[in-house]
Amino acid sequence: MPGGAAGAESLAELLARVRACRRCEEFLPLGPRPVLRAASTSRLLIVGQAPGTAVHESGTPWDDPSGERLRDWLQLDHAAFYDERRVAILPMGFCYPGRGKSGDLPPRPECAPLWMEALLHKLPRICLTLAIGQYAQAWFLGSRRSRTLTETVRRWRDFAPEVIPLPHPSPRNNIWLKKNPWFEQEVVPELRAQVSDLFCDD
Repeated sequence: MPGGAAGAESLAELLARVRACRRCEEFLPLGPRPVLRAASTSRLLIVGQAPGTAVHESGTPWDDPSGERLRDWLQLDHAAFYDERRVAILPMGFCYPGRGKSGDLPPRPECAPLWMEALLHKLPRICLTLAIGQYAQAWFLGSRRSRTLTETVRRWRDFAPEVIPLPHPSPRNNIWLKKNPWFEQEVVPELRAQVSDLFCDD
């Protein structure tokens, strides 16, 4: 059964189908292990690229140095970040895609078209989506994004408060962060404020 609406299917049932997905199995060097988290009460949606090897091993999204930096950007501790009642995590590809010449391969192209809309339909309380990296920005911003990721992130106010585009927090992006100090000086404080406002009533 495809990822589209399936009658009265619950979110738990849909998540179980996603986690059992084997659609791309022949292309995955470590085999399928979909990694995602969500609850119908989630208000913050984090959309990145695809799991790396550490996340594939642990089964916990952002369980790596990139996640440490992302949690710092959001000023969320470990418990809050992994509280599914608050935070949903749906990468553009749910399984580790393998490694290419200059890093991990892009998320498998079958994944988001197969599952994303059905999952989003089950998350009615999402108020803010963090689109991390070019693949998430292409999906959630479409033709509204700029030609480069840098310019898209620089225009974050054009998309807020529904979506905030972010660079990937990977250590591989340290050079980008040094070249673009405005991001941590201007965007991160506003990002923290918006995330804090989401959960101020908890």
